[in-house]
Amino acid sequence: METHALVSSLVAAIVLAFVFGFLAQRLRLSPIVGYLIAGVAVGPYTPGFVGDTEFALQLSEIGVILLMFGVGLKISIEDIWSVRWVAVPGSVLQMAAATVMGAGAGIALGMPLAEAIILGISLSIASTIVFMRVLEERRLLKSEEGRIGISWLLVEDLVIVLAIVVLPALVAAMAAGETVSAARLFSALGLTFLKIALFVALMLVVGARFFPWLIVRIAHAKSRELLSLGTLALALGVAWAAYFWFDASFALGAFLAGLALNGSKFSHRVAEESLPLRDTFAVLFFVAVGMLFDPRVLLNEPLGVAAMVALIVIGKTILGYVPMRMLGQSREASLLVGIGTAQIGEF
Repeated sequence: METHALVSSLVAAIVLAFVFGFLAQRLRLSPIVGYLIAGVAVGPYTPGFVGDTEFALQLSEIGVILLMFGVGLKISIEDIWSVRWVAVPGSVLQMAAATVMGAGAGIALGMPLAEAIILGISLSIASTIVFMRVLEERRLLKSEEGRIGISWLLVEDLVIVLAIVVLPALVAAMAAGETVSAARLFSALGLTFLKIALFVALMLVVGARFFPWLIVRIAHAKSRELLSLGTLALALGVAWAAYFWFDASFALGAFLAGLALNGSKFSHRVAEESLPLRDTFAVLFFVAVGMLFDPRVLLNEPLGVAAMVALIVIGKTILGYVPMRMLGQSREASLLVGIGTAQIGEF
């Protein structure tokens, strides 16, 4: 059985995701709920068949890459630039307040300071994938509030890349009772930021010219298989390069690859060709998240779980709504962004 662990995990995940997703849809719930339950069912913390969590998480990364590539194909640079004065200050304000709120809750629950800070940061980051799926289901991706929401979460994706650089050194020093020099932190941050800025410049200047030309050449070959394969190679290849060479995330790399193709002659066809793969791997992403859930935590730490749920659902909604209103946005748009970010990412 172990020689077919990947196949077994993949079959179980897809079949159960379909079954529970269909039941969730019939109950007028989002299919995402069904996908998460499917993950719990094949996870290591429930009886019966146990899928390979490591395989599932790696496959889910492909889902993140393809979904963010699709977002880049639909959201143009102009869309993002037009809402910068709302998305950037609003997201930074929400993240800072949510981090303080989460860290305070962690300390109140008896966590050491280092763990409480990590908890606060993890609560402050919302999942771009979840919010994007909600916007797509309601056909709001290209609306004003949709552009603000996606840009809002892209800022969070960028901040979390920087946080991943700083946190290991910071937490290790705090655990040892030492202090981390500001020069060391700023040096690490500056280098990472410089790499990301270089990658963004390459994508928007070189990629925006080369990628459309490449896709046109592939399309002229008049082979649907080659176009699908070329699209997949482009999305995965750029995401890999972003992660291993520029210290960016897979998601950011894939998004910029899609952004470079946005508005090109065959961008709509590229989006259509990648849609089946995007949907399939997106499902695997939610199944993989469900596999990480241990139901025993509900019995062992009911107070902690209730507190975290309240902070995420109520606290983050308020922390998203208030900055939006302060920045002059409507109640409807503010409520959408507030509720849309009232969830946590895969940090």
